[in-house]
Amino acid sequence: MSAAAEPKRYLVVGPSWVGDMVMAQALFKTLRQREANCVIDVIAPQWSLPILQRMPEVRHGIGLPVGHGDFSFSVRRDLGKSLRQESYDQSIVLPRSFKSALVPYFSSAKTRTGYRGEMRYGLLNDIRPLDKLVLDQTVKRFVALGLNPGELPEAIPQPVLTIDQKNQQRLCSELSLDLSRPVIAMMPGASYGPAKCWPLEYFAELAAKLTERGNAVWVLGAAGDKSSGEQIIAGIESAKNLCGSTRLEDTADLLALSATAVSNDSGLMHVAAASGVHVIAMFGSSSPAYTPALTNKKTIHYLNLECSPCFKRECPLTHLNCLRNIHVDDVLASVEMLLAAT
Repeated sequence: MSAAAEPKRYLVVGPSWVGDMVMAQALFKTLRQREANCVIDVIAPQWSLPILQRMPEVRHGIGLPVGHGDFSFSVRRDLGKSLRQESYDQSIVLPRSFKSALVPYFSSAKTRTGYRGEMRYGLLNDIRPLDKLVLDQTVKRFVALGLNPGELPEAIPQPVLTIDQKNQQRLCSELSLDLSRPVIAMMPGASYGPAKCWPLEYFAELAAKLTERGNAVWVLGAAGDKSSGEQIIAGIESAKNLCGSTRLEDTADLLALSATAVSNDSGLMHVAAASGVHVIAMFGSSSPAYTPALTNKKTIHYLNLECSPCFKRECPLTHLNCLRNIHVDDVLASVEMLLAAT
C-alpha cells in the first residue's frame, strides 16, 4: 500500500502594497481549492505579516527585512538559502521585478513561476507571458500564476480576513469607542497619490452631515493621515480620528464593527472589503474595473470622464474633476440608503 502523497509546498513572493496583499488572498484561496492540504508560505514586507496572520490559507508569513525598493542582494540570498530545508515544490513570484525572484532562486524551489519581466531568465524556470487584455485585473494576474500555463481564471475567490473579537473589545475599551450608534468609517488616505483622493473638505462635510443625523464617524488611516483626520472631524466632538492610533490588523477589526466604510481606492478599501463591511468607494485616476473592491457589498462612485482613468499620481490637468464632481450629497445618499436597508 503506497504512502499518501506529501502536500504540495508553495513559497509565494507577495506584493508590496496593502491592497495588493489583500487581493493576493484570492491566489491563496485558489491554491487551497485545488489542493486542500497544500502548504503556503508567503514572503512579504514586515508591515504585512499581521494581515497574513488573518488569512487562514497561509501557514507562515516570512518577513523580508529590506526597505521598499531596496535591492539588498545579500539579504535576499541569505533568506533564500535559509529556506532550502523547506523543499518548496513551487514558488510563485507576484511582483515582476528582478530582485523579487532572488529569494525563490536561492531557496532552490523546484518550479519558480512568474511573468516575463526584467530579464529574470534563469532565476525563474516557469516564465509566463502577461496578456494585459485577457488578464485585465490585478487579481486575475495573481490567480493565473497559480493555474496551469495557458489556463485562465474563472470564478475569483473573494478575500476574507479573520476578525478578532477579543481585539475588538480591547480597542473599543482603550479608544473609548461608542457602538450605540451606526458607525461610518472614513478612510481619506491613498498612498499612491493625491489623484486618488476625494477632497478632504468633502469628507469633512459628509462627516458633519452624518453626525447631525445621529451616526458615529471614525476616521481610519496611518500616522501620515492624522492631520487629514483632524481636518475631517474639526468641530465634531463625537467623531474619532483614529489615524495612527491603530495597527493595520486593528483597522480590520474596527471596520468589521462599522455599518459602512467610505473610502478612496486605497489599500484600506481592500482591507474593508475583506473585513465584511459594505464599502462605498470613490474612484478617480484609477478604475473600478482594474482594481475593484473584491466584495458583493459595495457601492461605487465613478464618473468615467473622458480623461479617466489616467492612473497618474497627480491630476495631469490639475482640475481633479474625476473626484471633485462626485458630490457629497450623492455619497450621503448612498450611506443613508444602506443604513435604511439594515
